Amino acid sequence: MPPISPAPEPIATLVLAADDPAALARFYGALFGVDPRPGLSPQHWCLALPGGGSLELYAPSRTRPLPRGRGRLGLCLRLAGGVPELERRLASARALGAQLLEPLRQEAFGQEVWLLDPEGNGLLLLVLAP
Repeated sequence: MPPISPAPEPIATLVLAADDPAALARFYGALFGVDPRPGLSPQHWCLALPGGGSLELYAPSRTRPLPRGRGRLGLCLRLAGGVPELERRLASARALGAQLLEPLRQEAFGQEVWLLDPEGNGLLLLVLAP
């Protein structure tokens, strides 16, 4: 009998509904420094996330719409390079259409700034304390 192969490891993905998946894919692609790629349909886009996994952007079905809004899930881009890199990415995100939700602040674990992406989803830029 042939040996049984182990099942492949699952791949973690984040799924984010978008009014305009292609535009939101371009925003995150520019912010993360990756090229978005077409997904399973014209209304589906994928991006490889830094560190592994992927972000899947899709337009919800007209029969099951999802309203815009900042829920409990937000994307976090944990950065190396200290405050200068955080400030550089913050400026880049704002130039790409993100809105500042809360000003940059110092926390016990590092420095963070909360933004809203161009469709109003929460986005956290974070630098951990050394």
